[in-house]
Amino acid sequence: MSAIQPKILTWARETAGLSLDEAARALGLYEAHGLSGPLRLEALELGEHEPTRPVLLKMAKTYRRPPLVFYLAEPPRQGDRGQDFRTLPGAAKFDPDLDALVRDIKARQGLIRSVLEDEQAEPPDFVGSATMELPAPRLAARMTERLGFSLRQYRAAKTADEAFMYLRETIESTGVYVLLLGNLGSHHTNIPVESFRGLAFADNVAPLIVINDQDARAAWSFTAVHELAHLWLGQTGISGTDNGNKIERYCNDVAGEFLLPLSDLQRFAPDPKQSFAAIAAQLGEFAQTLRLSRAMVAYRLYRAGTIGKTLWTALEQRFREEYLKSRRLDAEKNRKAEGGPNYYTIRRYRVGRGLLRFVRRALDEGAITYTKAGRVLGEKPRSVEPLLSTRGAL
Repeated sequence: MSAIQPKILTWARETAGLSLDEAARALGLYEAHGLSGPLRLEALELGEHEPTRPVLLKMAKTYRRPPLVFYLAEPPRQGDRGQDFRTLPGAAKFDPDLDALVRDIKARQGLIRSVLEDEQAEPPDFVGSATMELPAPRLAARMTERLGFSLRQYRAAKTADEAFMYLRETIESTGVYVLLLGNLGSHHTNIPVESFRGLAFADNVAPLIVINDQDARAAWSFTAVHELAHLWLGQTGISGTDNGNKIERYCNDVAGEFLLPLSDLQRFAPDPKQSFAAIAAQLGEFAQTLRLSRAMVAYRLYRAGTIGKTLWTALEQRFREEYLKSRRLDAEKNRKAEGGPNYYTIRRYRVGRGLLRFVRRALDEGAITYTKAGRVLGEKPRSVEPLLSTRGAL
């Protein structure tokens, strides 16, 4: 095996978003031979010394890169994220955890695709079938018909959670896998909504949607439809909270029309003489009956011209602050509470029935090994059967 190129070490550290000081601490490099930890790391990156095998393995874990990457002659090009829909061009910040998540999902998608191709499965017929020249209401209508989605059934759900589960089932019935992922396997790597809200992986065999589960549960449905619109446009990419991008506005309008048609939106008419608090409360009640997030309804009202930009911005900020506060309180309650859903129940919900069914079938047919099944599910091989065997999983 060839010698390690120093520039690979620098590239791996920088793409992990770590300074020399931060990386040295994480790697456990302390002062030795008259050199501080950061200087020792810098010496490795300058090629003055070569990392030992234990240090290299620590780098692989800390930088979230496979060990073999460090033996490449040149740094690889950044993984194909597709388009970045989050902000105006050049404004998005690099997030190493998000980059690692994208790589992980694309690897899973590759495994799923290979099995489906071997099975000669019937691919979804709508990926890349639309363009932005199609008015958003018309695309929303096409999607509703293709999914067999019933807005009445969606709103009849007792909670926003149940409504989302119904929507997710209709999406997955078309061959799209919907995952809830907001970290790399532990809360220490939680990726904030500000980094991404959803991911669309357009593929004519194994299309995938990823929703950041760090977001409010009531917002998941809107994100799911938003990402589904990206799939219909044949677009792979990252979506965020920014609405300044033309593509994002279009997909938001499609999702808005899908979940809250203009005819229903007109039922809400806030009195401008009301106080801000009264309007916020009224909007909250309206959103709850629709099983939608307050922020989504506020945005839809703004796009329809029912409320102005100033009021919309103020409402969005208020709802975000209230959500973050409730999230902190819930986290505190959960730390003090005993019991709750077990590990496999939570993981099953995050992975989704569509992917669980795929893995079960692939294992039964001998199409994949337990090692690959674990890779697809984001689990260790020994956890695959317990996950699939949980009552109600499939």
